[in-house]
Amino acid sequence: MARPPRQAAAAATTPKWLTPAQLEAWQALTLMLARLPTALEAQLQRDSQLSFVEYYALAALSEQPNRTMRMSELAVLTNAELSRLSHLITRLQKRGYVRREPDPDDGRYTNAVLTDVGYDLVVAAAPGHVAAVRELVIGISRDATATTDSSTEKLKQ
Repeated sequence: MARPPRQAAAAATTPKWLTPAQLEAWQALTLMLARLPTALEAQLQRDSQLSFVEYYALAALSEQPNRTMRMSELAVLTNAELSRLSHLITRLQKRGYVRREPDPDDGRYTNAVLTDVGYDLVVAAAPGHVAAVRELVIGISRDATATTDSSTEKLKQ
């Protein structure tokens, strides 16, 4: 026999709470999400005078053919609005790390190009950043790494 409509609605809206283990994992993840960017930012500022997003943008450019990427694609990669990325690129351009060029394949687009000075900075900054990532993220248990990998894959979809 089917539940009366009122009981069915109440059952559908009753929250299914996290188990103690799930709650512990969730709290650990939220703590990491809150503290990790600050820790990585502090290391990059201290060692290389770069913000995390500046480093991330420069590192992304360093991995591209001809160290060049469309601004719109770099905005997606850095999870930044195009206007925010434009301000970031302007700051990096003033420091001599990048330059802007029209996209030769489609002049409606602008490319960000990593200069030799910018590339040298990324190469110099990378070892300290990698050490911080290893210490703060990679050094976690294999089970935690697998869980993080699984969650990351879900977020990419």
